[in-house]
Amino acid sequence: MIHYNPKDWITFIFHFDKADTFRKLWPLMISVALFSGAIAYLELNYLKLSDSSYVKNIGMMHSLLGFVISMLLVFRTNTSYDRWWEGRRLLGALTNVSRNFAIKIKALRMAKEDNEFFDYAIPKYAFALKEHLREKQYFGKNSLLIEVDGGKHIPNQVATSISTRIFDLQASGKISQEQLIILNADVQQFTDICGGCERIKRTPIPYSYSAFIKKFLFIYVITLPFGWVFSLGYFVVPIVPFILYVLASLELIAEEIEDPFGLDANDLPVDEICNNIEKHVGEILK
Repeated sequence: MIHYNPKDWITFIFHFDKADTFRKLWPLMISVALFSGAIAYLELNYLKLSDSSYVKNIGMMHSLLGFVISMLLVFRTNTSYDRWWEGRRLLGALTNVSRNFAIKIKALRMAKEDNEFFDYAIPKYAFALKEHLREKQYFGKNSLLIEVDGGKHIPNQVATSISTRIFDLQASGKISQEQLIILNADVQQFTDICGGCERIKRTPIPYSYSAFIKKFLFIYVITLPFGWVFSLGYFVVPIVPFILYVLASLELIAEEIEDPFGLDANDLPVDEICNNIEKHVGEILK
């Protein structure tokens, strides 16, 4: 995730970051500019259809469709941002649950080996969830406190180890039945958070909807020179690519943030959140 000063206008305007959509779109913008120039040259020098009222009215179609495509892009961007924000709320809940669980473990004044187990297991769940959402293999820190099978759902294995530990503590008389119920509620929240993150990860925007927007956007932009060349002339060469940049950038931004747990520049700071969980849990339990 990019950290920035929202009040620094100069940097926003004149600096092109690697996340800027201009870097991704410039080859397509150049192609559209060349296409627009070719259409303008043919019309102004050879075809000369400017006297035809039917051809002149093509611009009316773009005015009508412009409103439609703007509504589609607004809905697309809002939908993706909702997914991004829900993912942030879930990671915030993971942070809070980890801290609260560690505070309760500390308050129970358990033996040193029990504290060491939870000091390792609680952050390990966060890191395991992060790698699970990124579809990577996770082996964790070198420790024999929790053994995991890399071929299975690792966050579930870590949660199972934590749950088994607190049930063993109750069976051995180190915690009461009431304390077990309180601690088990936090362990259940770990799994609920994992399920919420998986729902975002495994449920992309429907293919037909995403494909329709891209096709609609392409056809809209590629037909702009035909309708605007009569009034703008060769000015369609810079104007049409600029319109492409504005509209396509909204779609690219939506694509990037709809899966907020990855490594893109605008994705959530998952690594930083996991490191903070490890740091804060360690401060509480050590």
